[in-house]
Amino acid sequence: MRRFIITGAPAAGKTAIIRQLELDGFSVVEEAATDVIAAAQAQGTVEPWRHPSFIDAIAHLQRDRQIRASSQPDEVQFHDRCVVCTAALAVHLGYPFSPFLARELERVKKEAIYQNRVFFIRNLGFVTPTEARRISFEETVRFEKIHEETYLDFGFELASVEPRSLVEWVSINQSGNSLVEADNSYPCYCGRSITTSDALAVG
Repeated sequence: MRRFIITGAPAAGKTAIIRQLELDGFSVVEEAATDVIAAAQAQGTVEPWRHPSFIDAIAHLQRDRQIRASSQPDEVQFHDRCVVCTAALAVHLGYPFSPFLARELERVKKEAIYQNRVFFIRNLGFVTPTEARRISFEETVRFEKIHEETYLDFGFELASVEPRSLVEWVSINQSGNSLVEADNSYPCYCGRSITTSDALAVG
């Protein structure tokens, strides 16, 4: 199975892209952090990210979902973030890597769980706060930079995709196959920004 990571700055629209890929019939794996936050808030913890256990809770859920999704028969699967994002989040929040997080990062690297090329959706130039996303645009830009550096530090290559509206994504990418084809066709983006058309359309 080929697993593709779709990640990027908070509120960049990646989850909407994941939703569209799912509607197009592709296997997707949900983001873990928002679900961990929602569950904690439902239990009365307003800002769960202030607790060090927050990071491991996300990493555990990501691991469980990735392993469960491995039993699906699909040849291609799209993941809304992964444990490398959680490592970036730990850096952003000022938490050291726990033993569990370190083991998960090593497992992902050793077993080559994900395709080496990561689709990195750039920020939209603004951020819309939610209960799970209490972050300013300035913090979003900083977090985006930490994400980029963390992925590169762990040996991934970034297909840096400039922002587009969901309507434009859908019109360009009527089939998630173009994402897969792009992974085969482009040598390496490593820090070079490309447009959505570059990343998703081949030929």
